[in-house]
Amino acid sequence: MDYNVEAGQFLININNIIAASVYYAVRKVIPADWLNDRDQFLYPDSSWENDVEFQNDCFTYMVFNNNIQAKYGINHWIPFTETEVNARNNFESHFMYDFIIGKLKQDGYNDLFSELEKKHKVLKFSNEAKEVFKSGKKLWQYYHEQPTANVNAGLYDIREFFQGRDDDNGKMNSKSGDEKYNRLIGDLRSAIKELAFKIQPKVYEYGFLAE
Repeated sequence: MDYNVEAGQFLININNIIAASVYYAVRKVIPADWLNDRDQFLYPDSSWENDVEFQNDCFTYMVFNNNIQAKYGINHWIPFTETEVNARNNFESHFMYDFIIGKLKQDGYNDLFSELEKKHKVLKFSNEAKEVFKSGKKLWQYYHEQPTANVNAGLYDIREFFQGRDDDNGKMNSKSGDEKYNRLIGDLRSAIKELAFKIQPKVYEYGFLAE
């Protein structure tokens, strides 16, 4: 696995993306509040490694709940094809879509997650995850109808495009003047919220988080 040792981080690739998705999702799907802020993250029970639906739910959550920005390099996080979203030009990367359909193969190097990743040649999604993909696709399609759309835009870029930023503090505005966009992003957020609700019990069941 590739690490950024100084920052204490690892680089996501085909060999560890499912494990990274689980790691990301279990930290994000349960908002901290006064009831659970003393709960502890622990080394989980290994039974989560056999729950493919849980893993793919976490994968979906991560793909549609990140701050990837195209301006910082090639965007590998587009889960659709150009045809699906009516893009005017080709994406710079098809990594995410190719991973979903099982087109990619491991690069042959062995690490902690190799055996886990071999179980995920073609991803099968739960109904909740499918709703996230469905809502996300509609948002991407609407974005690509815009004349100045960046073909390699990620979700953060799409939000920034429609919502803009406050002139005084530079923060992204919470809403857009485009009502269709507001409806589409609202639908996506609702679908992600339902997916998060589905994931939450298993965070405790598998021992990622303990009361």
